[in-house]
Amino acid sequence: MINLYELTQEELTNLLAEWGEPKFRAKQIWEWLYDKRVASFESMTSLPKGLRERLEGETTLGRLSLVTEQTSSDGTVKRLYRLPDGQLIESVLMAYEDDRRTACISTQAGCAMGCVFCATGQMGFARHLSADEIFEQALLFARDLEKANDRLSNVVLMGMGEPFHNYDASLKAIRRLMDELGIGARHITVSTVGLVPQIRQFAEEGLQVKLAISLHAATDEERSELLPVNKRWKLKDLLDACRYYIETTGRRITFEWAAIAGENDTPDEAHKLGALLKGLMCHVNIIPLNPTGGFGGGPSAIEAVNEFIAILAEYGVSATVRVRRGIDIDAGCGQLKSKALKPG
Repeated sequence: MINLYELTQEELTNLLAEWGEPKFRAKQIWEWLYDKRVASFESMTSLPKGLRERLEGETTLGRLSLVTEQTSSDGTVKRLYRLPDGQLIESVLMAYEDDRRTACISTQAGCAMGCVFCATGQMGFARHLSADEIFEQALLFARDLEKANDRLSNVVLMGMGEPFHNYDASLKAIRRLMDELGIGARHITVSTVGLVPQIRQFAEEGLQVKLAISLHAATDEERSELLPVNKRWKLKDLLDACRYYIETTGRRITFEWAAIAGENDTPDEAHKLGALLKGLMCHVNIIPLNPTGGFGGGPSAIEAVNEFIAILAEYGVSATVRVRRGIDIDAGCGQLKSKALKPG
């Protein structure tokens, strides 16, 4: 079966030509897929019945199969999808009072980075997702929001996996989000644990997409304990790459900081972080740690976070607290996981 979401407009036109259909049919189908975002061939009412039946028999609208959907008390929606080879991934939709609708999508089944406080990192790595599998997660949310006279406004590549470990597919998916879903580059964020060569490569892509880096510690010793990737690229290498990114793009970087009670939320840690980031065009996004079964740390109290933010301000470093969402359904940052099938 041909997945229509995997075809470019030119490839769709060629397929229809092989079927003996006029060129304008491909344009009609493209509009049904991406402008009207219908969920079935039956809904493509401008197409002749015979063509709809052939499409139904020989093609498919996507590869993701919904296994379960959960809704949090705060309205956050988490979906578990099965991929054609049986792998499972999760995606999250967050609704905010300012009318933002943000999809958090996965780029890998599992993750190879092994960050100790992250449920996805604890489950291990199964495989990369294709660009189409990444893109389809956002498309499905966009399609359902449209049915409710709403729209998807933001996408963050912060779900399962490390986007820069799957660089080419992630970049292709980002371009499709912009071109086919109409999501503005500044409304897309890609998050990395700090893969230095890819940060430098991303700086040269010419995109206005936001970059977020998982930092979580201000010394190599502390960061290496939390994020094994730091053993390969030390903080100096990472910060050098960040400066290169800022100089090349003129864009601010966001550093993510999972605030762990009594560990990295102390005044001493705040002074270390302030000294590390002083003079850098950046913002610190503080996320009180979300609970996972494989890590014993707890979330910081708001008083500790407020003091932390005040100390960073002394160094000219801005910081805010991210609202924790979907915690009751394990849909928060670092909580996404599924059962990874062993490849091969």
